[in-house]
Amino acid sequence: MTTVPASPTARTTTVPPPPLEHLRSPATRAVLRIQQCILTATRELLSREGFMEMLPPVIGPVTDPGARGAKQVDVDYYGHRYKLMTSGILYKQASLLAFDKIFNIAPNVRLEPLETATTHRHLAEFHQIDVEVACATREDVTALAERLIRHVFAACAGGMREELALLGQDVDALRAVADHDFETVSHREAAERLQAMNHPQSYDAELNWVGEEILSRESTRPFFVVDYPKGSRGFYDRESRTTPGVLRNFDLILPGGYGEIISGSEREHEYTRLITRMRETGENPSKYRWYLDVAREGIPASAGFGIGLERLTRAVAGLDAVWRASSFPKIPGVISA
Repeated sequence: MTTVPASPTARTTTVPPPPLEHLRSPATRAVLRIQQCILTATRELLSREGFMEMLPPVIGPVTDPGARGAKQVDVDYYGHRYKLMTSGILYKQASLLAFDKIFNIAPNVRLEPLETATTHRHLAEFHQIDVEVACATREDVTALAERLIRHVFAACAGGMREELALLGQDVDALRAVADHDFETVSHREAAERLQAMNHPQSYDAELNWVGEEILSRESTRPFFVVDYPKGSRGFYDRESRTTPGVLRNFDLILPGGYGEIISGSEREHEYTRLITRMRETGENPSKYRWYLDVAREGIPASAGFGIGLERLTRAVAGLDAVWRASSFPKIPGVISA
């Protein structure tokens, strides 16, 4: 049987230590060196494949609305209400007016529901590796995501042996991810698996956090979940033109209990369809004026994804909680530096 990354343990600490203790810890320094390896490997592969790294905004008049129950943060921008970015999806699409392949690595802020403080997978402030490709299909970008994740795991397995040993992570566990093809299941198949295990999972909603973790622990290799139902995700996820009610999107779930680390999709980009999807999801199109102005003039069809950097670091390093992958961690509801 294929080995998997070490599972998170029950010893998770909910509240991080003070910055002085956290940053001086040999374990923290090892984790941050692994995170640097992840970033270097990411830039290496994407640059080799012709991607341009862009520097996205941190604030804007509107941000990604599909943040799964998280609240947005308002800031005063010279008398106007702006938002801290919850993700750069809208700006990624607009950036394709300049380049056909782009990526960025940027901070995001989401005031997650308080109950997420106990999932060991959520931060209120985190970093995301965002990738977008003009004229690409879902299959194009899932293949890219698989190449990228396998490259990152191989780079860390080969170059971070001392740090992994200090953290108690088995290099062979990383090799298992790097050396084997990923699997794909539909959202309906995933929901059926969960229901067969007596876990309440709706066919009409996103996989819930507990369900993702259950499937993650049951799996021996990373797997994509595709074809989420319409209404479960944001207006920018493209609806299938051949199977109405199904979205051309995906998540990537890692084995070992680490859960989802990537979400992506083909994008809605046509002005009239965006207006329709916004209204279907309860969004006011007038909020998105700048974005819709760009779409009216024409933005390319595209597909892309976002990777939670701290979640990816957690999985590579075999950590019991995602806050250990942040220099200055902010857990939902916990006041900290």
